[in-house]
Amino acid sequence: MTDNSKNIKDFVRIAEGAPSSRPSLALAPRTRPSNNVLEIKDLKVYFNTIEGELRAVDGVSFSMRRGKVMALVGESGCGKSVTSYSILRLIQSPGKIVGGSMIFYPHDEDPADIAKLSDNDELIYHIRGGKISMIFQEPMTALSPVHTVGNQICEAILIHQKATKKEAEAKAVEMLRKVGISGPEKRITQYPFEMSGGMRQRVMIAMALVCNPEILIADEPTTALDVTIQAQIMLLMKNLQKELGTSILLITHDLGVVAQMADDVAVMYLGKIVECSDVRSILKSPRHPYTMGLLASLPGLAMDKQRLHSIKGSVPSLTAIPPGCPFHPRCEYFKPGLCDVGNPPPLEEIEPGHTAACLRAREIMKSGQQSVVSSQ
Repeated sequence: MTDNSKNIKDFVRIAEGAPSSRPSLALAPRTRPSNNVLEIKDLKVYFNTIEGELRAVDGVSFSMRRGKVMALVGESGCGKSVTSYSILRLIQSPGKIVGGSMIFYPHDEDPADIAKLSDNDELIYHIRGGKISMIFQEPMTALSPVHTVGNQICEAILIHQKATKKEAEAKAVEMLRKVGISGPEKRITQYPFEMSGGMRQRVMIAMALVCNPEILIADEPTTALDVTIQAQIMLLMKNLQKELGTSILLITHDLGVVAQMADDVAVMYLGKIVECSDVRSILKSPRHPYTMGLLASLPGLAMDKQRLHSIKGSVPSLTAIPPGCPFHPRCEYFKPGLCDVGNPPPLEEIEPGHTAACLRAREIMKSGQQSVVSSQ
């Protein structure tokens, strides 16, 4: 057994660890699934630029289970952040949602198709920040530098809840205390620049969770933090998720974080989902060559002067997407005349609950060739 395969097995073990009167462009309540809080189907987000039409998200489909953590994984430029911004209708010109549906199933309200709502619809303002919140990558740019953190947290409370200013301040203090900030009564009067990076990220988490949303989107929430603070923030998010019952969409390229946090995983490449399953299946039995490559590139603690595996090349530009399977120029299992012709392969169920978009997935699975990448 190789050091890398031991490392992957370690990750697998970690992974095993009243109706509203608001209007809604929605499905009928009787169609509400009991287990899903969000269902995205065939979502397409295109950007019209002078270089042509850029298909940043092209036919993405996945579901989020209520009270669970869904990880959206992939390299930079694969469309993860654009997907998350679409859920909150934060796509700005020249970007546009051109197709698909995003059905949100609130606990106590009628379902709503977020993709069909207009930018000025009252319901989108009700959902954004109140029912679905987001933690952005860099808190220093997401927080206002000219307002105190207390004002920014209280604003979310006053907009989405019936509360006086005094009640909002009390809730803000309590939420800051809950996310581990000492002396919250003093901290609410401070500005973001007076805090460390870890504290600013805790403020972002407090702001996102203060209205008790049903979905929390975390867009690489630990990118700008050192390793020790990253671990603290991820543990904080996991504990709050269990305490509040919030569903989390975790956007990351760190498979170590995925193993610790996620229940389900969707792997993205060039604007498409290429593999989707529960976290244990993804880590133990990946079925798409891209997922295999990501796992094989994980460093192992016991690696003795071995060269770390890497996926050759880089993510292509959206203006030069290759024909056939978009991953074929970088694929270990590329077969000329099959993988490089026609349209991108669709997501197909390879095993119960496990889908992959690879024309050779069953062939690779039967021959056991996925061990080739992991052993390098």
